[in-house]
Amino acid sequence: MFRLNEKMELQQKDNDVLSVGELLVDMISADYDDEFSGNTYHKFFGGSPSNIAMNVKKLGIQSLVASAIGKDGLGRFLLNHLHQNGIDTKCVQQVDDATSMVLVTKSQNNPIPIFYRGADYQLAYSPELEEALLNSSILHFSSWPISRIPVRSTVEKMIETARKNGKLVCFDPNYHPMLWQKGEDGVEYIKSIIGKVDIIKPSEVDAERLFGKDTHERQIEKFLNLGAKLVIMTLGKDGAIVSNGTETIHFNTLATEVVDTTGAGDAFWSGFYTAIIKGYTVKKSITFGLAVSAYKLKYTGAVVELPTLEEIKEALERRGN
Repeated sequence: MFRLNEKMELQQKDNDVLSVGELLVDMISADYDDEFSGNTYHKFFGGSPSNIAMNVKKLGIQSLVASAIGKDGLGRFLLNHLHQNGIDTKCVQQVDDATSMVLVTKSQNNPIPIFYRGADYQLAYSPELEEALLNSSILHFSSWPISRIPVRSTVEKMIETARKNGKLVCFDPNYHPMLWQKGEDGVEYIKSIIGKVDIIKPSEVDAERLFGKDTHERQIEKFLNLGAKLVIMTLGKDGAIVSNGTETIHFNTLATEVVDTTGAGDAFWSGFYTAIIKGYTVKKSITFGLAVSAYKLKYTGAVVELPTLEEIKEALERRGN
């Protein structure tokens, strides 16, 4: 059990977070436009696990991203972006399919995505990928890669290897029906792997897609009953609720300005992971996650120029948090 007022005991490795999943381009509308009627979109580095790898590097810890991209201009754009930010791309595989892309409406609530998938689900399990995993402290993945074969089997092997070798396994259950093949029950598959992870962070929308409408407390209980050891449910403007099954704490939001919600969940993970690696308690690390997410919300795009965790800490102290 992860006690909320205690630190997590993690293996000390050369790499802190290995984030596996999609590396893609976000095309975000210039205007708030839920009907996709606008003509102007801007290109951003994207993909949830990739966003986390970028963010934690800026916050002050080491990261790797495991993904697949196409041998095309958009793939080169993503690789260059990783290189420019000092992230080793040894776990980024180049394949013959086109680089994946998401068309997203700029939003102050929940972004509306349209998915164009190609290379991202071609990630193969390899000796290089296993070596990177064994040399990392945390394995992170989301619902995106497990929605398709063959990358699903790659993630399953990584989870198995991580568990055998004492890694912290963390899952973002951001289920979206559009990502799954017709006729496949993605909800049941996600439920089947929850017991194999240590930490899960659903939003209230994620929980509703998996379990239907219910109270926040009962939604959290459902994740715990399926085997998750720590559940962090983010609630947007209402903050977050966290439970390990015996302790439950509500956290208020730290956001003061919302320009674009794209990547806010990734920013939370990033602050949380960085604080955990740096030796803060679970409770304090969740506060850091909320603070980094609040910072990101003031800017457009999933990845923004974040301050270091130490600068975030100084800002929290000035606010009395």
